[in-house]
Amino acid sequence: MARVTIEDCLDKVPSRFALVHMAAHRARQLLKGARPFVDSDNKAVVTSLREIAAGAVLAAIEGEETESRPLPPEEAAETSGGSETPS
Repeated sequence: MARVTIEDCLDKVPSRFALVHMAAHRARQLLKGARPFVDSDNKAVVTSLREIAAGAVLAAIEGEETESRPLPPEEAAETSGGSETPS
């Protein structure tokens, strides 16, 4: 899978500060057992950045927690390279 870049993520997040906050929060969720929304064999932080770049994790609105949502099946197939059938 191609590298995830900060620029990919900043297209979805208003600032670098918000990106760091979102990635850290989502990485903690993943470490506690949350199911990843994108296929990744990487560590939780990289997986969280891949999710943000894919639009699977939405930015919080002033004081609200980070909202996570699954990708629609067609987007999930594109993100994973189409090798997995959604269940």
